[in-house]
Amino acid sequence: MSNLVIKVAELPEEFPAIAAIRKSVFQEEQGVNAALEFDGKDEICEHLIAYLSEKAVGTARIRYLDHKTAKIERLAVFSTARGQGIGKKIMRKALQIIASKNIPEVIIHAQEYVKALYQKLDFVQEGEMFEEAGIPHVSMRKKLDNPK
Repeated sequence: MSNLVIKVAELPEEFPAIAAIRKSVFQEEQGVNAALEFDGKDEICEHLIAYLSEKAVGTARIRYLDHKTAKIERLAVFSTARGQGIGKKIMRKALQIIASKNIPEVIIHAQEYVKALYQKLDFVQEGEMFEEAGIPHVSMRKKLDNPK
């Protein structure tokens, strides 16, 4: 998949493409309320965007909670581009970016049905399942190696 490019998004120019992916996946496919999906935190986050053959197909955002912890949120890939490992590659890129800032820990709220993806990336489930936006989730955590 040499025609896949994952990069930190240029904002605000690339945000409409990010919003379109999230709207399609979270609102249209999963029925998440727009007010929950677009929660007012996008402005304080770093966003990744994935292009396949120059078409925006995936995204995630990184929210820095403090100098020790980052949270990866809103991982989404258009249904037409799924099954090619794009979500996993977006996650790997996000983890590289976080590690390069010497932040030792990453947390996620994974949708229950895709937690295996995160387990393959060495995330460990913490606690019991809970509902977020009406969807079963689990809290997961990963310790990062210091890149230095």
